[in-house]
Amino acid sequence: MTLPLTGGCLCGALRYEISEAPLMAYACHCTDCQHLTSSAFSLAITVSDRAFRLTKGEPRLLQKIADSGRAVTRWVCPECGCWLTSSPQPGAAPGETIRRMRAGTLDDTSWLRPTAHFWTRSKQSWVTIPEGHQVFATQPDLDQFFESNRTR
Repeated sequence: MTLPLTGGCLCGALRYEISEAPLMAYACHCTDCQHLTSSAFSLAITVSDRAFRLTKGEPRLLQKIADSGRAVTRWVCPECGCWLTSSPQPGAAPGETIRRMRAGTLDDTSWLRPTAHFWTRSKQSWVTIPEGHQVFATQPDLDQFFESNRTR
């Protein structure tokens, strides 16, 4: 992985940079992610919000109540509809904010290796989770989860 990481939407109207290594990578098997990606799961990375910078365009903000019951504000391209990230959330450390990024929007994903799987109660039966990965039937307590996974 070479920093800064760069990425953007499908049409190029939105672009971003990430100046620090991601805190972690995970797969989400919730039904929202299945619908949004037209796939069995989505891949995401978490990054410190201070490391994220939008370099081109202005996103459209869409709010939805997720399977977890939390309100999630998605940043999407107003032109192509691609979902890049969600609004920052409080992190485990005092004063820290983290941002969940849609990993498929990165320009280079060759280094990406998820180590955890969320919402596996909704996963497709044909999906096999590699041995040693963390598995959560629903949404884990994110403060505890991010704190325990920040050095993985």
